[in-house]
Amino acid sequence: MRTKALLCVVLVFVFACAVGVAQATDPAVERVFEEAQKPSALEKNLHQLTDEIGGRVPGSPAMTKALAWGVAAMQAAGGENVHTEKFTLAHSWAEGATSLTVVAPGHFPVRAVSFGWGPVLAPVKNVAVVDLGNATAADFAKEGNIAGKAILVHSEPMKTWEDLFAEYQRTPDIVDAAVKGKARLILIQSTRERDLLYRHINTNNAKPDKIPMLMVAREDAARMARILAGGQPVAADVSIPNRIGGPLETANVVGEIRGSEKPDEFVVIGAHLDSWELGTGALDNGCNAALVVDALRAIKASGVRPRRSMRFVLFSGEEQGMLGSFAYVRAHRKELDGAVGVVIVDSGTGRITGFSLGGRKDLVDASAELMAPFQAWDAATLTTNADAGTDNFDFLLEGVPTFVANQEEANYLINYHAMSDTYDKVDFANLKRHVAEAATLGFELANRAERFGRRLSKAEILQTLADTGLDKDLKRMGYWPDWESGKRGRQP
Repeated sequence: MRTKALLCVVLVFVFACAVGVAQATDPAVERVFEEAQKPSALEKNLHQLTDEIGGRVPGSPAMTKALAWGVAAMQAAGGENVHTEKFTLAHSWAEGATSLTVVAPGHFPVRAVSFGWGPVLAPVKNVAVVDLGNATAADFAKEGNIAGKAILVHSEPMKTWEDLFAEYQRTPDIVDAAVKGKARLILIQSTRERDLLYRHINTNNAKPDKIPMLMVAREDAARMARILAGGQPVAADVSIPNRIGGPLETANVVGEIRGSEKPDEFVVIGAHLDSWELGTGALDNGCNAALVVDALRAIKASGVRPRRSMRFVLFSGEEQGMLGSFAYVRAHRKELDGAVGVVIVDSGTGRITGFSLGGRKDLVDASAELMAPFQAWDAATLTTNADAGTDNFDFLLEGVPTFVANQEEANYLINYHAMSDTYDKVDFANLKRHVAEAATLGFELANRAERFGRRLSKAEILQTLADTGLDKDLKRMGYWPDWESGKRGRQP
């Protein structure tokens, strides 16, 4: 998922040369760093996950196969105590044969897909389409009566992380206004050109959304808008036969390397295994699921056992609101005082430039020491922004130090959640470097003589949310009631 809010508002690049040399020449760190760059089953594993299994929505047959893939891959990599940890999503969901056809003034099919966990819309004919422009409050007020109509919402072509973040940010307000106005459905213009379709979700709890929503091919949406602008009314036949089921059991996949001295303290290296299914989920996030497996392999093959335990986790349900990592945190809440750090990678294979510290300015100096091995790759920049869109989220709310890879956009944005997110888009040279960076960073955290960082208190987490503006994101995304009630986040 990662709403990809990599808004690096505070850049920190602090290095003491003597410390950097000491870290870079640590024999154990060097062995892991070098082993991670050696040939491995990385490409084969990703081929199996994407080409052979395909897109992986929780509850689908493909996701069941992916969980088995994760277990087998971790076992082959040398993982200890490899197992699955089950949890339940509120509802299962799958798209049916979505159909949208303009029937007046002309007749033409419109390429469209349902938003994830969108409700069913039984076949309906001659729905009036109205152009709401950017669907601001002023646009809704100007249009007036939208009851029973399909509202068409414009978009700008997406080019940056900020554009993608804005795409997520504006949707809840549009949905609320459409529901209030009793619209029949929402048609959102794709931000990608050349008829490229992709799937987003507007809920964060695996429950059906408030109103049917379709992502409409950019060119088809523009065609409808031009007809309406020319003064001709547009009507369409619509059918959205989504399949919505009851509670759904899925799982996270976990493998371990037990620590030699402090096994009850642990580091997590994680990525999400699930994906949307229009493509095969290669960039989001199959490549980094394969990375987690290869990081496990590299550390085991190095022959160096870290002082603290390392857990390698493939999370499910990330696209539905980071539900797998939330389930993991809830299940292991009593152990979180022993959680030293969490490393998450979730932005395709664009070059890693460094890591976000989730607002933890207190960790800058200690983290800078850990970056020494990555300086030659220009991958050692630290940022103190905080991100609410990937699997570090619930660890951050529990006060655990988190490291989220900051990455260049590369080809990620155009293929994000899209039909084109396939194996051939993966940059394996970069991915192999990313394995080395994640494995080495995780190992450094686990093998330090002194424990890295500390767990924040509830009050300190709240202050971090305010300092980073993440509190506003939580309110906008609907997470704030769970934080205030204590359902999500550290207990007082």
